[in-house]
Amino acid sequence: MPDLPTRRMGATEMRPRALALGAAWLNRQPEGDVVRAIRRALELGIDYIDTYPGHNEQYWGEALSGVPRSDYYLQAKVGTHPERRKDFSAETARWSVTNSLRDLRVDYLDAVLIHDPDDMDDVLDPGRAFEELLKMREEGLVNHLGLGVRQHDFHRRIIETGEAGVILTYLDYTLLDQSVATTTFPLAAERDVGLILASPLGMGLLTGVEPDPETDRRRHGGRESRAHDMWRWCRDRGTNIRYLAMQFCLAAPVGGIVMFGPADTRQVEEGYDAATAVIPADLWGGFRAEFGVGVDTTG
Repeated sequence: MPDLPTRRMGATEMRPRALALGAAWLNRQPEGDVVRAIRRALELGIDYIDTYPGHNEQYWGEALSGVPRSDYYLQAKVGTHPERRKDFSAETARWSVTNSLRDLRVDYLDAVLIHDPDDMDDVLDPGRAFEELLKMREEGLVNHLGLGVRQHDFHRRIIETGEAGVILTYLDYTLLDQSVATTTFPLAAERDVGLILASPLGMGLLTGVEPDPETDRRRHGGRESRAHDMWRWCRDRGTNIRYLAMQFCLAAPVGGIVMFGPADTRQVEEGYDAATAVIPADLWGGFRAEFGVGVDTTG
């Protein structure tokens, strides 16, 4: 079984494996399926585990029970709980983290991300969520703070506080869109902030299942669909676009870890296989020549 490489997460000095387990789809499954998927991920060496507060975190607690705490990194969020969704008050930030600690059966979280705010002032103003999370960090309940959102300017604002250790960006570093490479990437590198590249498979467009061109256009700002062309190109050459999509993100120039969102044990294994498969240099060369994006294997 090939080993996943480890990655340094900026100044946090966390060193997880390069492939991380997201929770966005897994949280919707029955408890037994969630437990089996998480335990299989651990067997494969995936040790950075994301949760979705308010969405069955107790299943994660069950899956991780008995596993030495030093064997994995655990990340939760604020802003996802259905009872207080997008509530970034100090009181709700503490309430959410306290609930996560209880449901996950742990004494601390390695990282807590502020999830998908609409307005950064609502997060960063005095007396709001970020200030409260800083207090919780001082108390030893949270090791590192960060932000998970698509807007690159929001990434900049929290990085410039000097207190953010982790940024999660999604959909903007894939085979279909690399816009974050000229915005958050250089700033994160300059400030030594750890990066999580989420949605490497384009929220279903690059999984290997034939994509719908209309869905592709809708998700990518009305531009002409490319996902179907990429899927067909790979199919015609006997390979799976999922492998190229995953390894393109793993080869990002600023390092960081790649977080995928499986829904079950089978998809956990598919993600691991995609991350560790050997892709011939000539295949990457042909893909780059056709689509103008890929991994440069000539260096």
